Order: sequence, then C-alpha cells, then structure tokens
Amino acid sequence: MSREIVFDTETTGLKPFKGDRITEIGCVEVIDLLPTGKTFRRYVNPERDVPEEVVKITGLTTEFLADKPLFAEIVDDFLEFVDDSKMVAHNARFDRDFLNVEMTKLDRRPFEDKRFIDTLLIARKKFPGAYNSLDALCKRFSVSLSERALHGALLDAKLLAEVYLELNGGRERRLDLDQRLRPATKAKGGQTQIIRSEIKTHTAPLTQEQRDEHLKFLNEVGDKPLWNKYL
Repeated sequence: MSREIVFDTETTGLKPFKGDRITEIGCVEVIDLLPTGKTFRRYVNPERDVPEEVVKITGLTTEFLADKPLFAEIVDDFLEFVDDSKMVAHNARFDRDFLNVEMTKLDRRPFEDKRFIDTLLIARKKFPGAYNSLDALCKRFSVSLSERALHGALLDAKLLAEVYLELNGGRERRLDLDQRLRPATKAKGGQTQIIRSEIKTHTAPLTQEQRDEHLKFLNEVGDKPLWNKYL
C-alpha cells in the first residue's frame, strides 16, 4: 500500500525568497493513487498585504486572512497529516521553496527534494512540446473544471489528484486497482463469503475420455444448450 499526499499552496506572489508568503495549503490523501476522501486545508495569515492582482486569482484578500492562524500555528497539524509520505505537486519546486522558507524561519528541518513528485515533469515527459499547466492537463484528461472559478489550494489539489491518476494509467489503472481491492463475493446460507480465485489455463490436449465425458454433460443440460452452436 502506497500513501502519498497531493498538495497545493496559494501565496502572495511568486518569490518566496523576497518576502512572498503562503496564504493557503490544501492536501489530498491518496493510497495506491486513489483519493481516500481524507483532506487537509488551512488558510494562513501571511503577515503582509496581498497584492490586488493576486486577489483576482485566488480571491484571498488581506482582510480575509487577517484573523487566520500564522504558519507557526498550523505547521504541526500539517506535518501530522503529511507524516512521512511522498508529496505530489504540480511544479513541485515552487511549493517546496515556499514550505522550506517557512520551515527555516521556525528552525524546523526543511523538506528534502527527493521527497517530492512533480507532476509537471511527468507530464512534460509524457507530452513533450505540449502545454502542461494543470488546467491544460484537466482538459486533456476530461477532468471537470466547473467548480474552479478561482484558484484554491484544496480544489487544485483535488484536481491534481485526478490528473495524477491519469498520468499513471488513468481509468484502466483505476479498474485494475478496484478489482484488486474488491474481491468477488458469493452468498451462501444467507452469509456473504469472500472468494479469492485465480484464473488458470489448461494447455494440455484433452484425452478422448475427457471429451466424451464433457459431451455427456452437455447432453444432460438440456435439449438445446447455447454452446452447442460452437461445437
């Protein structure tokens, strides 16, 4: 079982080393690539004004964030949720740098590069030369953007979780995972039993005795068994 955290951050700008800060963190837990429904979301007081051009993108104003907790107040909850799982982000370096600036300010250990999975890099290898923003990938994989009037960390993390699944095999992978996670069941005596079965092939030729027994069985089934058409 593989647990990963798909996450996104919203910020006051693009430059964490020049004073821009995190305003929102959103995380989605996935196990074996499938979202479990467990999420984490926190708004963060950036301790600075949010530029108007950023407000137009995220909808998060200076006034709205003024009474929200500082990063120092939410960091333990965030680390508890993430635990030691791999972290999946789109353009992961951006989010990692913002997180590590905050961690360093608190004298906390920064996140190591090897811990992150970057879906942008995966998409560039899979679709070289194509436009691989999150929006573009959602459209390519028919992931609905109907709820995305503004950028939000949790909503973007949920969208990215769907895109991440598609980048790793998509619906075929989902069906395969579902089949492995849900063994067949059979009712017996009013109770449900789990059946664990394997498909086995028989490659040795049938003996004449086996063929005669099989034909005898077919004749006992009924007057016109359907499979007689294929004999």
